[in-house]
Amino acid sequence: MTQRTLNLDDNLYQYLLDVSQRETPLLKRLRDETAQLTNAHWQIAPEQGQFMALLVQLTGARRILEIGTFTGYSALCMAAALPADGQLICCDLPGDYNAIARRYWYEAGLQDRIDLRLAPALETLNALERGGQGESFDLIFIDADKANYPVYLEHALVLARQGGLILFDNVLWSGRVLEQNPDSADTRAIQALNRTLKRDRRVDLSLLPLGDGLTLCRKR
Repeated sequence: MTQRTLNLDDNLYQYLLDVSQRETPLLKRLRDETAQLTNAHWQIAPEQGQFMALLVQLTGARRILEIGTFTGYSALCMAAALPADGQLICCDLPGDYNAIARRYWYEAGLQDRIDLRLAPALETLNALERGGQGESFDLIFIDADKANYPVYLEHALVLARQGGLILFDNVLWSGRVLEQNPDSADTRAIQALNRTLKRDRRVDLSLLPLGDGLTLCRKR
């Protein structure tokens, strides 16, 4: 028994993957291709992708919103776990990586479940709200520009249904959340989000030390 989360060294982390990771060859190829990019650090960990797919299945999600898609690994994990008539709306900015995402979604045969909207995420979120899609999403995954995390929270609470899940990535920020008076606006925003969520009675909450920190919020 242990009273705190284990610190995984390389050997124990590899064991975790060896006994639990069910990454498909397609997902592995996508992850390997992404690793060659200069901004590869935007990629989520494979065990996080598998965990998020399980959340989709456990909640019976049919409509998902993703804010920040990059090369599409997390989207592919979640879309594969959706029912055949499920929908995943992805928000991202135009970039060379969009083509990588689409190529793998097509190869997986999941392109019809994924709607990639290329615009500033706040524009897309406002459009969804104006279009009457409030309280219509079962799961919302937020992994975009960190400075807007507190703003994304407010939009997510409008768009998620009661009992829906809102996930925030990078909430431990490689330990930079411990900085006092940080210069980085991103770090300050994540710190503010974490403090806000701790006392926010609109959600139930759990922060998991998975990847770079993943917070799960259930909208009350």
